Amino acid sequence: MEELTPDTVETPPAATPAEPTDFPPQNAASRPAAPATETAEQPTKAKASPLVKAAQAYVTELFAQELPAKLTYHSLRHTETVVKECRALAPAAGLSPEETEALLLAAWFHDTGYLDVYDGHEFRSMERARAWLTERGADAKLIEQVSELINATHRDSASETKLQKLLTDADMSNLARDDFRSNAELLRTEWELVLGKTYSNTEWAELQLNFMLEHKYESEAGKDRYGKDFKENVAAQREQLKKTEKKKKKKSKEQNDTFADPKRGVETMFRTMYNNHIKLSDMADKKASMMISLNAVLLSVIITYLGAKSSALGPAFTRNPVLAIPMSILLLTSLASVVTAILSAQPDVTSFKWLKKSPEVATNRRVNLLFFGNFTKLSLDNFQDGIRELMRQKEGLYTNMVTDVYYLGEVLSRKYNLLRTSYSVFMVGLILTVLSFIIVLMYKS
Repeated sequence: MEELTPDTVETPPAATPAEPTDFPPQNAASRPAAPATETAEQPTKAKASPLVKAAQAYVTELFAQELPAKLTYHSLRHTETVVKECRALAPAAGLSPEETEALLLAAWFHDTGYLDVYDGHEFRSMERARAWLTERGADAKLIEQVSELINATHRDSASETKLQKLLTDADMSNLARDDFRSNAELLRTEWELVLGKTYSNTEWAELQLNFMLEHKYESEAGKDRYGKDFKENVAAQREQLKKTEKKKKKKSKEQNDTFADPKRGVETMFRTMYNNHIKLSDMADKKASMMISLNAVLLSVIITYLGAKSSALGPAFTRNPVLAIPMSILLLTSLASVVTAILSAQPDVTSFKWLKKSPEVATNRRVNLLFFGNFTKLSLDNFQDGIRELMRQKEGLYTNMVTDVYYLGEVLSRKYNLLRTSYSVFMVGLILTVLSFIIVLMYKS
């Protein structure tokens, strides 16, 4: 079998999680007991040869020293599980001692390549197994057989021989375990840490189910040992996916639905918005009226006294013209304040002059047929046609109401900006008037 060069092997991990032998959406954890299909009448597990025991000691020490913490699934625990299943499958398949030895050696080394590279780790596992077996003086035929067995666990390789089918079945034995779902989270965590791939609960459940539906055990011993439990787990995964989707729909419904009837909730929302806009507009008009009245009085008083030369104040200004500075500031303040207040209280109607030229666009989303500022630009016939169309379309009705609220908000925004300017000018002007008056008094004294 052709081996890959180190440069090829150490290619960065691929993002596609389609590897059958590495994709158990379930666990590969050590099993405390044999599967439910295993009975006391089954043959005892195959014994390990001295070479297999040496491989066990070597791989165990290797994983203990070099296993990355990110490999939460493909750990020594997974390897031990695969070896344990191979020992159970070997007698059931009637393997000879030589075949059993090759199968167990491949099982111990099949994931050692993960210590070097994630994607394509099988080729590194083959190299590690070759090097170790060569160092131990193993037969060339055995070395080649172990390499071919490890290569069979690659996602793109087909299992052809009986030993290859037994190894791949043992590697995927986790699909027939009772705790397959809980240990699937180990693989999910590993993919997040190593590959940066994240899944929602529903996506992960679907991924697991799809993989299980596509998987088939190939050896006769594997079918007998795992078939029944595997079918039960597939059914359990289907049920789990249904529950996950049901929870997702329930959560989405809770987030989007209202406690009240949807139609009544929408109508209440619009009613509240209209009432709030009307109240705010009324408050703005009252504030503007108050500012207009106050500044009108101030302007009347200032103009009256400055223009009355026969008054007592007249000669004082004639003798002390510097007093005109604070009075001028106050006069300009009152003028600016009253002007902005008047602009705020001035009626503002949002309209579209182009409606007169193009009445056929009365159903435009920007046009509000419920507001006189818009529909008075139309002829009676065009207005009636637009209203009839509006009454037939629920979405169009709500669109008009939303448009109306939007332009009411624009008018309110303009009103309050002008009011803020009016009050700010008045406040600053009063402060400057007082300061200038104090300076004048100090200057005269």
